[in-house]
Amino acid sequence: MKFSVLSLIGHAPHPLTGELPSSADRLAEVVETGVEAERLGFDAYAVGERHAGPFLSSSPTVVLGALASRTTTIRLLTGVTVVAILDPVRVAEDYATLDLLSRGRIELVVGKGAEAGHFDLFGLDEERQWDLQKEKYELLRRLWSEEGVDWEGEFRPPLKNVTTVPRPFDGLPRIWHGSATSLNSPELAAKHGDPLFTANAVQPREAYAKLIDHYRERFEAYGHDPARAHVAAGSGGLLIADSSQQAVSRFKGLYEAKVAQTFKPHLAGKAGYNTPFRTIEDAIESGPQLIGSPQQIIDKILGYHEVYRHDLQSITVDGFGLAHGEQLETLQRFAEEIAPVVRSEAPSTLWG
Repeated sequence: MKFSVLSLIGHAPHPLTGELPSSADRLAEVVETGVEAERLGFDAYAVGERHAGPFLSSSPTVVLGALASRTTTIRLLTGVTVVAILDPVRVAEDYATLDLLSRGRIELVVGKGAEAGHFDLFGLDEERQWDLQKEKYELLRRLWSEEGVDWEGEFRPPLKNVTTVPRPFDGLPRIWHGSATSLNSPELAAKHGDPLFTANAVQPREAYAKLIDHYRERFEAYGHDPARAHVAAGSGGLLIADSSQQAVSRFKGLYEAKVAQTFKPHLAGKAGYNTPFRTIEDAIESGPQLIGSPQQIIDKILGYHEVYRHDLQSITVDGFGLAHGEQLETLQRFAEEIAPVVRSEAPSTLWG
């Protein structure tokens, strides 16, 4: 198993105290966490992209550039690049530049994004989101794989003999497809022989297993080697305590206040937006959240691995309102007490 740390760069008031750090301090924390993740031996660090809601992640390329300048070995991912609302030419240019600055450490996770409001913001029809996603992704892939591209589509002007510059560091960077609720992303990933990154953040395990099973079935049907069907899984946040009882007593108020704070009433009943695990006891027992003792978290990740057969586990330490020092302590405990056991029990060929 490989491990990645994800930040969506949330910037909401603390769910219990109402405190809110400055935007500059919050961004500095994200960069410092990436530096610490490298020191602790994590394989990757990912930065989200959001254009609506209480987030500071509207410019992930800028944040990843800062991370590239402060790190040397850790892979730098997006989580996700909302390619459906972006110009693929600009995406190709920006992320190829980052790939050069980081000397080949950039990988994209592409998706339509979890905040519906960004389609209106960019003047796009949300009803066409999957058409936008497919066309723009496939153009991006060509721009990175070919030179002198001739192209014509529906959502941007035609291209004639276009070679985007700069070129990526060493050929086509790996592109993952983020998948949360729809079979469209697993299908597109399977068609092109790309890896799948399932959200595994809100819904019960069975919902994500359905997406992964579809991906593996279609990956082979398209003629790709099943051994290359790499899968990653997210989590609904990480909170470590010495025991389950301590986790409940220490984090119950924090967890349940955060669930209430992030509830989206206009999306009630729509899969993938509001967690059904509204108490911490439910989250520990059945949710994708990694909450509890180190052994409980090991057991949960390995339980997911039995179903998903995933190669990469993503964790998030800044989603519940822990102070930055506590976030770094949580990362260290995960790296020292959890990661070595899971790596041994679930080895992976991802990243060599």
